[in-house]
Amino acid sequence: MAYVALSEAEKTFILHGVEVISSVPLFNSLFKVSLFLQEDFRCDGRSRRDYRPMELETGLVSNASGSARLRLANTDILVGVKTEIDVPNPLTPEFGKIEFFVDCSANATPEFEGRGGSDLAQELILSLQNAYESPLAFDYRTLCLIPGQQCWKLYIDILILECGGNLHDAVSLAAKAALYNTKLPRVTATLLDAGITDLIISDNPYDCTRIGTDAVPLLVTVCKIGDYCLVDPTAEEEVCSTVSMVVSVSMRNETPFLSGTHMTGGGSMHRDTMLNCIQLGLSMGEQLNKLLVKMLKAEETRVGPKRPKTVGFLK
Repeated sequence: MAYVALSEAEKTFILHGVEVISSVPLFNSLFKVSLFLQEDFRCDGRSRRDYRPMELETGLVSNASGSARLRLANTDILVGVKTEIDVPNPLTPEFGKIEFFVDCSANATPEFEGRGGSDLAQELILSLQNAYESPLAFDYRTLCLIPGQQCWKLYIDILILECGGNLHDAVSLAAKAALYNTKLPRVTATLLDAGITDLIISDNPYDCTRIGTDAVPLLVTVCKIGDYCLVDPTAEEEVCSTVSMVVSVSMRNETPFLSGTHMTGGGSMHRDTMLNCIQLGLSMGEQLNKLLVKMLKAEETRVGPKRPKTVGFLK
């Protein structure tokens, strides 16, 4: 993560924003008493279950099969999906392939200059690979063209333009939006002599198929600060946290399921705290998925591509 220099006073201020932050003066005839109330109120005005403002755009990269750009406050992510036909893995002849690549732009933070962001990029790649590994989280069979011979291979390229905290969540949201926006050309298989199969790819940009993204997982980072767990940590809050749990949530039949977890940071968690983090991650993952699907459908209805009407001799 991008390093943010904070003094001890600033860390204490953030910690008190998560824990006890409200002082209410009580007056009587003899003296004044300040009563501290336990409230769910962070230093930026959010509760521990609130996300920062989010902006989403799709179809920005014309040379990609699908693309999306997500802005989560100061975090800016651009994702592009490229497709090609490849040979399936012999161990999984009926499955397609997905490959992730993460690039940390030096404009995001000076620490990413040179190879400064390679460790973070590798961490994000492993998180996404583990989340998409289960066939229940992503149906790889939909990418297979001819079992054992031909399949689609998706290259999901992720560019971090600005780093403002909570990269795991932002990257997973942008990746799912880009997959939703991805269009695969319609492929027809023809059998030639000697049992050879030839693939004919449609060159009509409107004759395409979509990828099913209902079960595509989202990552929810649950950050532990003090004795409390919160979601969508800012870069400053990440500095104050010793340990976080990244929860991978997949939706099946409108029910959230846990598809993976891993820890980040050098601290440790009690068993009860881990269970609370998983429950919070599942709850927030369900809400995020509903919000994301609603945003994608609304944008597709508003500016989505429509098949042009043919006129004259073009009919």
